[in-house]
Amino acid sequence: MADAPIHVLVDSTGLKIYGAGQWLEEKHGTKSRRGWRKLHLAVDADSGEIIAHSLTEQETGDASQLEPLLDQIDDEIGQFTADGAYDGDPGYDAVLRHSPGARVVIPPRSNAVERPNAQASCQRDDHIASMQISGRLKWQTSTGYGKRALAETAMGRYKGVIGPRLRARSLHAQQTEAAIGVTILNRMLACGRPKSVRCRASTGVTK
Repeated sequence: MADAPIHVLVDSTGLKIYGAGQWLEEKHGTKSRRGWRKLHLAVDADSGEIIAHSLTEQETGDASQLEPLLDQIDDEIGQFTADGAYDGDPGYDAVLRHSPGARVVIPPRSNAVERPNAQASCQRDDHIASMQISGRLKWQTSTGYGKRALAETAMGRYKGVIGPRLRARSLHAQQTEAAIGVTILNRMLACGRPKSVRCRASTGVTK
C-alpha cells in the first residue's frame, strides 16, 4: 500500500490483431480488414508504473472499463485524471465509490452545462463553471490535467517495447499476452529507477 493517496491516470489505445487475414496480406499482398483490440491502462502518475489494465474488443467503450480497472487498485486515490471519454455520472460515481475523497479531473463535453441538485457529479459542475470563467487552458493548468500525457507515454512505451500487435489468436490468450507485456514494462521501469541511499556527510576532519 502507498503511504499517501496516489494520482491515477487512465487511457486506452488500440492494438492490432495478427490473424489469418494479416498472414495472407503479407504473403500474397491481398487486402484484409484489420481487427483490433483495445488496451486500457491505469498509470501511477508519480512512478509511471502501470497499476491496472484490461484488454477488450475494439467496440468496448472506455468508460465501461473504469470499474474493472479501479477494482485492481488497492491504494487510496487522491486524484483521478482521464480524458473526455470518461465524462459523465458513471465515471465520477465509480471513482468516488473507490475513494470517496478523490479529486476527479475529467474535462466535461464542450456543450456541458451545470445541473441543479447534482450530487455525485458536483465536481463536474465545478469544472464546467471553472472553464466558463477562465477557459479550458487555464482549467488544465489549475487541475494538473497535463499529467495525463504520462498515460500516453505509457501507451507509447508499450507499443515501442512490446509492440503494436498481438500475436495470440483468441481474446483470452491475447489478454494473457497483454498482461505479460505490462509486467515486463513494469520490471524494466523498476530496473531503470535509481535507488537512493542515505549516507553520513563527511566532516572533512581527519584524525
